[in-house]
Amino acid sequence: MKKIALVAAIAAFAAPAFAQSSVTMWGRINTSVESQKVGSNGRTVVVANNSSRLGFKGVEDLGGGLKASFYLEHGLDSDTGTVSNSGEFWGRASYVELGSSGFGAVRLGRWFPGSYYATADYVSMHNHDTGSSSDALFSFQGFGNASKNKVGYFTPNVGGFTAEASVHAGEGVDKRAFDLSANYDQGPLHLGAGYSKQGAAKQFAVRGLYELGAFTFGGYYEREDAGSLVGTRSTRDIGRLAAMYTMGASEFHLNVGGTKSGGLVSSGFRNNGAKQYTLAYNYNLSKRTKVYGFYTAVDSTAANKMGDFSSLAAGVRHNF
Repeated sequence: MKKIALVAAIAAFAAPAFAQSSVTMWGRINTSVESQKVGSNGRTVVVANNSSRLGFKGVEDLGGGLKASFYLEHGLDSDTGTVSNSGEFWGRASYVELGSSGFGAVRLGRWFPGSYYATADYVSMHNHDTGSSSDALFSFQGFGNASKNKVGYFTPNVGGFTAEASVHAGEGVDKRAFDLSANYDQGPLHLGAGYSKQGAAKQFAVRGLYELGAFTFGGYYEREDAGSLVGTRSTRDIGRLAAMYTMGASEFHLNVGGTKSGGLVSSGFRNNGAKQYTLAYNYNLSKRTKVYGFYTAVDSTAANKMGDFSSLAAGVRHNF
């Protein structure tokens, strides 16, 4: 009886702590069937993954307004069942965080730079900047491996304003990187800005989005600077405009982007400019599931259609 009473006492003492902790599993499966054309090659029919993922997140209330949380996000190729992100299992995110509503939060680990989410991702409304219709022109100059080995601070929300500042440690031969972003979300107006720098390479972008009844209009402008490049222009300008019209469960999307020549070799547009057009339709079967179709095309000024791409697609996205 004494042992039973002791166990009951321990359980009663521990129960409040367990009640204040929670772990959630979540994810997204986003898969499409597409007719794609690359350069001057003929069309090919493919089944394509659009950034499917599986995640775990948890939070514990430590008292006094302080909370500890963790976040793990695994990228998977839904068309083949294999691991995305070059075989890194938690390649999308893996971090631990301490924060409070008054102070903000300090984060350690791996997550994608906030300067991207504050600008290009925010206005990519039709398929969340994933898959073949994702923004092919936005420059990740200055990002490097800046998703990994990071320390970051997130401000609390003050009148719709939030900001993030992070430092990538630059372990080994990798250079240290810095990323800054800010967002303002109040009523129909949504503004954002982002800056990243690694070594001599850097980028800066600003974004605006406005909701007007059934219409939503957005766009961003980005300036890329690849640093010192001999015999070529190291900078380029990138821009995109996006619009959405909603009618019941239907969404109609249109976005147009363009870039001048210049910038980094790996961007694919160093010596050539390019434009991208996307026309898309989404039908929301529920809050978690939608079917969609889109046509996207990248038109480069390079000779022999080098850099050109187009895709006609239909897909299903389910969140759980």
